[in-house]
Amino acid sequence: MSSATLPVPGAPAARTYVVRTLGCQMNVHDSEHMAGLLEQAGYVRASAADDAANSADVVVINTCAVRENAATRLYGNLGHLASIKAQRPGMQIAVGGCLAQKDRGEIVERAPYVDVVFGTHNLDALPVLLERARHNAAAQVEIAESLQVFPSTLPTRRESVYAGWVSISVGCNNTCTFCIVPHLRGKERDRRPGEILAEVQALVDGGAIEVTLLGQNVNSYGVEFGDRGAFAKLLRACGQVEGLERVRFTSPHPAAFTDDVIAAMAQTPNVMPSLHMPLQSGSDRVLRAMRRSYRSEKFLGILDRVRAAMPDAAITTDLIVGFPGETEEDFAETLRVVEASRFTSAFTFQYSPRPGTPAATMADQVPKDVVQERFDRLLALQERVSAQEAARQVGRTIEVLVVEGSGKKDGATQRISGRAPDNRLVHVALPGGLVAPGAPASLDDPRLADAADLDPRLPRPGDMVTAVVTHAAPHHLLADSAAHSAADGGPDGGTHAVRRTRSGDAWAARERTRLGAPDDGHTHGTPAPSGPVSLGLPTLLRR
Repeated sequence: MSSATLPVPGAPAARTYVVRTLGCQMNVHDSEHMAGLLEQAGYVRASAADDAANSADVVVINTCAVRENAATRLYGNLGHLASIKAQRPGMQIAVGGCLAQKDRGEIVERAPYVDVVFGTHNLDALPVLLERARHNAAAQVEIAESLQVFPSTLPTRRESVYAGWVSISVGCNNTCTFCIVPHLRGKERDRRPGEILAEVQALVDGGAIEVTLLGQNVNSYGVEFGDRGAFAKLLRACGQVEGLERVRFTSPHPAAFTDDVIAAMAQTPNVMPSLHMPLQSGSDRVLRAMRRSYRSEKFLGILDRVRAAMPDAAITTDLIVGFPGETEEDFAETLRVVEASRFTSAFTFQYSPRPGTPAATMADQVPKDVVQERFDRLLALQERVSAQEAARQVGRTIEVLVVEGSGKKDGATQRISGRAPDNRLVHVALPGGLVAPGAPASLDDPRLADAADLDPRLPRPGDMVTAVVTHAAPHHLLADSAAHSAADGGPDGGTHAVRRTRSGDAWAARERTRLGAPDDGHTHGTPAPSGPVSLGLPTLLRR
């Protein structure tokens, strides 16, 4: 244990916390803010073992309200925690996020052992509400009706040192009849470009080489301050950030997706050839009922232009089956558009009514058995297309950003996992004799060795490894070129080149600090910040 982590004699032990996330990337990033706020208030993140044993002092559940099973998932989690809390005086449970914003006091009525309920507009209140609940010995429910503090100005505990989320806007101005998000997150609020780029630079300075720009509709970014070309300009500006190797974004809306964004993607080297483009339905009649202000031919035209500019782009989508009034003819149109779109993968959902949305009260709700049968057909089609598109990658040489966690192993092959430039999941074989270390890292992990002692064939999370794709499946690729026989590629196999990065250095520094390794006087590059990061950026005032 380093001196920086030694406890102060006689001081009370810091209370531990865990944040559990249900939902989308926005929720994941909000959870990073919640963690940062708690650490700024003196809480310490619970160990993985304590998390698994539900022995943290504070459990925060960050909820989603988009799907029908959201409440089921929440109350299932809460029911499991109830008996544990009954045996642990002082334990606290907090519920935040979209379902908290929607259901408010109902959560405490159904689960009276919950201590704090807070919404999407007042993340910053979490530490105060926890303390108030302890002091008053009573549940605290605080739901703001509008955004109190722009989330990106809050302290943040990043989950990764090599990749980070950067919010460019919050809220949504669309009125899709199936979606409750605008009601729960409010109208769109845009950050100024300078604030966004300052956060990107702070991430890069901390070791990150990849950022993902987040918004409910990123390509409408700039409307609030009068610049409809702002998103394309922002992508190009990210291309000027030295040390930033990969830029992604999610999610755009087809109705507002313009050719200047396609040009910016194609002409900015660090903007990756991956695009998530939500279709929802291939039927123009259903799209009209959904209030999705585009039609199938416009959607397919966007994909054509993207692929003309970036032939290797991987495109993913969202699809809803069984929207009210959907006929077999409507569904056939969805199958047609999905076949033509050649999506890498699709997030496919059975329609579920969300109280408070126009679609929930529409006539002609589709029977469950019909929805299920259509869902199965759509899934089978997309699985076939995904497999065919993945098979086209076999033989390609790709550079993979290694991530934390274990790779897909078998009896003969040790693998690590990562993401290709197009965001496909890739499991990469290590050369013969190397064993893929487990997660989390331990003090004897060979990836934490001094630079002079690092095995040049063994990548760390955040490093890049170049390999050849040898096998394909619908949802992942295998790059086993390093495991080839001597006849194929020499004693250590085929193509396998590791490129050390600042992110790999930052990961090693973070892990050595976490494990309490003694300071040996050697450097591992610029470490990521060990605690929460606050950029001190001003909030965006509504004009």
